[in-house]
Amino acid sequence: MNPHRHGPALGLCAALLAAALLGLSCSSLPTIVPDLARRPAQPVPLAGAHGPLSAAQSKAILQRLQSSGPPTDIFSRHLAVEEALVGSPLVAGNAVRLLQDGPATYRAMLKAIAGARDHINMETYILDDDEVGRQFAQALMARQAQGVQVNLMRDSVGTFGTPAAFFQRLSDAGVQVLEFNPVNPLTAREGWQWNRRNHRKLLIVDGHTAFLGGINISSVYSSGSFGKSKKIDPDATLAWRDTDLLVQGPVVAELQKLFLDAWRNQQGPVLLERTYFPPLRAVGTQVVRAIGSSPEEAFSLIYATLLSAIGSAETSVQITNAYFVPDPQLLAALVDAAARGVAVTLILPSRTDSWLVLQAGRSHYRHLLRAGVKIYERRGVVLHSKTALVDGVWATVGSTNLDWRSFLHNHELNAVMLGTEFGQQLQAMFERDLAASDAIELEAWERRGPALRLQEWFGRLWEYWL
Repeated sequence: MNPHRHGPALGLCAALLAAALLGLSCSSLPTIVPDLARRPAQPVPLAGAHGPLSAAQSKAILQRLQSSGPPTDIFSRHLAVEEALVGSPLVAGNAVRLLQDGPATYRAMLKAIAGARDHINMETYILDDDEVGRQFAQALMARQAQGVQVNLMRDSVGTFGTPAAFFQRLSDAGVQVLEFNPVNPLTAREGWQWNRRNHRKLLIVDGHTAFLGGINISSVYSSGSFGKSKKIDPDATLAWRDTDLLVQGPVVAELQKLFLDAWRNQQGPVLLERTYFPPLRAVGTQVVRAIGSSPEEAFSLIYATLLSAIGSAETSVQITNAYFVPDPQLLAALVDAAARGVAVTLILPSRTDSWLVLQAGRSHYRHLLRAGVKIYERRGVVLHSKTALVDGVWATVGSTNLDWRSFLHNHELNAVMLGTEFGQQLQAMFERDLAASDAIELEAWERRGPALRLQEWFGRLWEYWL
């Protein structure tokens, strides 16, 4: 079983069962975002290390961010919508470091774990019993032995192939391990729905340092994605290209709230008293919003705010995403942006761990290319990043894929960063990936053979359930 995409066996069975029971087509899917035409008139408030900032302070920060970048509606139009949709505050005074690929991310995470003094809260989709997984387990148990309380939430499907003994060793060492929505209904808690998964990746150390993004805990990430030697087996030896964030500052408290809420909602054991919310001070200049989505909500908060950001774009939309299976609303947002002169560029995988997802995404290429959207496929790696940059000043990095599963069925976590300071970092990373990608040209795409078209058609049939 390959848990990175729910496993082919589980995924296909679910798709067949859903199709048989529901008989739905893509055209009958519900609208999953609210009316984004609404534009609240009130100013957008910001928070700081000591709570809400005054209206004048908030306005001054946003004006500074806006003046440093190109003209855009993101600040004057989109942020009010985002505030109304999401509810979590924009928080000033943070330091955000962009982490690329597994080796660099794991080094930073393990260093933070080794320095923990009070608690470690960790939430992950995949935690494999391999060299990397065992390294993390040992690091967590070592801190637990030193009196640091470790609380670990792992998704049941994502860790389906990890032996129970692996987690039992953690539990025996004092780590509190919570299985999110167990696959086995006999061990599940009330409200069991096997298709609802926790796809978030979050590590919080001592309440002041956090890591989030797309990187799971697995040896598939052991090599970087820009190395000189590349092998061609996508299932075993290709490097995985992914992106994470290291965040410090007041916004870590918002990420901590999301972890603790998820733990309580899963009816986890009572957490031992620790300083989960230490006093936090401003450590940088980054303005950050933490956004958590869950299927218990009326719509995906991350998806809704992304649609609004694309709808407000004036110069550019740059998206890198591992699993691109857009619904009609996302397609329309991308096409509409290109029609009004926005440079819309997508970097998508050329090799993947899910053949069906790849083909379902490619089935939309013709429509997008004809609309003027530029599409590139990253070569030589398994692309797993989930990032977006709008007008160079609104950026998001997290766990959310651009597919039905992330929008409807998964618990996801993203961070939004404002301003050119972080935007330039993400822009540089995007350009580096672009240089390692192949352009998909409309004329050549129109000439692809019937066998490829058949594969795309077949993938499209299952896009809702992938």
